[in-house]
Amino acid sequence: MSLHDELAAVRRSLDDLVRTVGRLEQSIARLPRDPLGVPAADRVDLVAVPDTPYDGALWTDSDDEGLGARYRRAP
Repeated sequence: MSLHDELAAVRRSLDDLVRTVGRLEQSIARLPRDPLGVPAADRVDLVAVPDTPYDGALWTDSDDEGLGARYRRAP
């Protein structure tokens, strides 16, 4: 493959990319938006986490994530 052929292939790929991005922008523009301008599909409902300490009983019989089970040795 000559340099000219490679450059033509790169140009075609770049043109395809530009067309694809244009179609994506048009698709995003058609999404319904809330009053803040955020597409409805991207909106995330926030969950409030209280600042009060957790009850220690919640962690009874739990394993330390990534560290294995409590009171056992690693293999």
